Amino acid sequence: MNPDDLKILLMQVQKRKVSVERALKALKSLPFEDIGCAHIDHHRHLRQGAPETIFGAGKTTAQIRAIMEKMHERKDNILVTRLDADKVPGLRKAFPKAKYYPQSRALTLVSRPIPILGKGTILVVCAGTSDIPVAEEAMVTARMMGNEVDHLYDVGVAGIHRLMSRREKLFEAHVLIVVAGMEGVLPSVVGGLVDRPVIAVPTSVGYGSNFGGVTALLAMLNSCASGIAVVNIDNGYGAAHIASLINRI
Repeated sequence: MNPDDLKILLMQVQKRKVSVERALKALKSLPFEDIGCAHIDHHRHLRQGAPETIFGAGKTTAQIRAIMEKMHERKDNILVTRLDADKVPGLRKAFPKAKYYPQSRALTLVSRPIPILGKGTILVVCAGTSDIPVAEEAMVTARMMGNEVDHLYDVGVAGIHRLMSRREKLFEAHVLIVVAGMEGVLPSVVGGLVDRPVIAVPTSVGYGSNFGGVTALLAMLNSCASGIAVVNIDNGYGAAHIASLINRI
């Protein structure tokens, strides 16, 4: 249940258009609903401004479908992350309007218009083409959370002129998400140019000494540029969530 629905319900009770018993029935699954394989947090939209996100990795198609069905009953907009392509046909059969984004491995089902809640644009910047899947996860998430989103791809430090030629986008953004693997230095460069929050996302892209993203992670944590926050390796979703909260302030 989202805040708007709850306000309408309470106003209808106040005006005696809806009985107390009917309102109780509508609220009985708050704050969560036990469906056996999961406890669905229907209260999250009220607490945090966005419905629960389904983490697809490790779940069966049947489990994901069961969670989606309960959320869809309440007309929640649904985001599934880290969803393997082999699970998509079964979900699309149950929810024909669902949309799958292969690069980000995200699936969305939009049941109601997504209002723009952000005060400005979230700009997603990524160093190399191999970093795009993580950047795309951030893009999809930020849009589902009610933001205007733009991107700059393949503008890493191996050819820094590519970034500098588009610097006007950096200056116009309200919040920036900067995604990089290898040595992970791009967030430091961006952080040294802008006066806006930068969310740095290390990726597991790189050769052996990248250590699956640990090198990029440590580089970002040790950045001397101010205004940079760092999320975990490959966590485009987490970066978008933080950026969305900042963008509402």
